[in-house]
Order: sequence, then structure tokens, then C-alpha cells
Amino acid sequence: MERRSGLDAIPLEHEGTVVTVGFFDGVHLGHRNVLAATVAAARERGVPAVAVTFDRHPREILTPGREPRLLTSVERKSRLIEETGIDVLLVLEFTEEFSRWPAERFIVDVLRDGLHAVHCVMGANFTFGHRARGNVEMLIAEGIRHGFTAERVELVELDGRVVSSSSIREALSQGDLAWPHRGLERRFVLDGTVVEGAGRGRVLGYPTANLETWPRLLLPGQGVYAGRAEVDGRTHVAAIDVGTNPTFGTEPLHAESYLLDFEGDLVGREMAVEFWAYLRPEIRFDSADELVEAMDRDVRHTRELVDPEGGSEP
Repeated sequence: MERRSGLDAIPLEHEGTVVTVGFFDGVHLGHRNVLAATVAAARERGVPAVAVTFDRHPREILTPGREPRLLTSVERKSRLIEETGIDVLLVLEFTEEFSRWPAERFIVDVLRDGLHAVHCVMGANFTFGHRARGNVEMLIAEGIRHGFTAERVELVELDGRVVSSSSIREALSQGDLAWPHRGLERRFVLDGTVVEGAGRGRVLGYPTANLETWPRLLLPGQGVYAGRAEVDGRTHVAAIDVGTNPTFGTEPLHAESYLLDFEGDLVGREMAVEFWAYLRPEIRFDSADELVEAMDRDVRHTRELVDPEGGSEP
């Protein structure tokens, strides 16, 4: 997949494309339906499939301070989009100036003149342009004047519940991994870099890898989880704590993982943590010994639950 960034990266050299646009946070089942339809339409027409996304959530500009934490970094989102067969990914900077573009300008400058769209595929709730005045119905009508067609892809429901990034975020924030697993069709993964911690885990016999994440990323609800950690292409079963270390005072909310059957220094290395199952809430213990006993149980439970090679169910 070819990746381009910014308005300076267009126009494309291709004489025609099929285009979809969205923030695609999490690249969940609904997003993948839209992306798959885009690829299918492009293959039918013999032109590249193009996805347009943004470097930040629009609400970061439109309602600063009220924007949601994100399910995926730009890099992971790009990799997930590539897996759907998209040929070109255009990442646009969502700025204050860009947010004021009228919908008509986006149609002309980006879709028609920039991407040379012959067809557009959009999710049913897609909106664009200043004050979100553009929608799929407008695109279908206006596209005829500008030389392209457009289609609408309906939202995906599972057992009557709409699959959406917001519903997945809400579930994760409550420690619920079941709905995200269904909506994403994979386990939730948190990306980051291992940084130095206080070193208490090593003293207690459970050295943990403290994960520094992109500040915009969502952390699951506080608690202890079973999962896996991937470092340098290798996976390790891991007991994961998302919390504030209340036994030793209160620290900022963070994620740290004890990698079972692993020895070595991880500081400075990229790590992806995959959440399999919620084990228990994070609580304050009266002594370090009580904490170690709980960690013993967490590790045993983790080993019982997590398949080191993968598996399809938590």
C-alpha cells in the first residue's frame, strides 16, 4: 500500500480511483465493510482503491477537550487498512482551516481534482465539510455533476447493537473485552514504548514492563488483565495491570505488563500489548506480601487462559 500525507501529496497520478473517507478509528467490522466495498468497486473498474483518513480526531479541533481517546495509533490504523486491500492511503492533517472548508470544496479539491474519483464508497453516517453539512446523499447527488458516482454502505449491527468506535471505547473503559472483541473481530491492542519504572516489580519477583503510549490512545478500564505482549515479532504471555499502583501510593494511570517466561531488558523497545481477559479490579493491599500473593494468582490464571500461539477466543 502506498501511503501519502497532506494536501501537497495530491493530485494523484492515476486517471481514476475509487475513494472512501473516514476516521476509521479501530478499523472495526463496520469500517472493514466500507473498505472492502471500496476495494471491490475499484477492482471492478480496474482502478486503485484509495482511503482518506485524518491525523487526529476531528473533535480535537472542533470541540477541544471533549475529543475521545483513540483505539489505534495512526501507524496501526494504517496497517489494518492495508490488510483490507486498499492501494493508496492518504492521511490529511485536520486543522482549524481545513475544518472550515465547505462540503463543496472538499468534493472539488480532494475527491474530483485531487484523487480523480470515478466512484465513492461511504459509510451511512459519513459527514464532511463545515458544520458537517455534507453527507452521503449530498455526495450521491453532487457527484453526478462532477463526473463520479457514489454509494452508501449501511452500518453493521450485531444482535441489534451498532458496531461503532464509540461503543467499543465505552466497553473498554469499563473493562469489558467481549464487545470490542466482536466489533473489532480481533483483540484490543495497545501500542507503546517500554520505559523505566519504579522497579518495585523486580523487587517483588515480578519485573514489569511499563508502557509509554501515545497520549491520545485509550487505556482500558483499571484492573488486572490476562493477555500477550509482542516485542520484536515475538509474543509472550503477559499479566497486565492498568492502574495507579494504589498499594504504594497513587501514580498516573498507566499500563505495565509482566511477561511470563521472559528474561531481559525491554526498556526502549516497542511493545504491543494484546488484552485477552479481565481478571480482577486493581485494589490497594495492606502489605507487599498480600500483593505478591495476588500477583501469584494473576499469573497462574493468565497462564491458564492465554494461548501463547494465539487462538480465536479469550
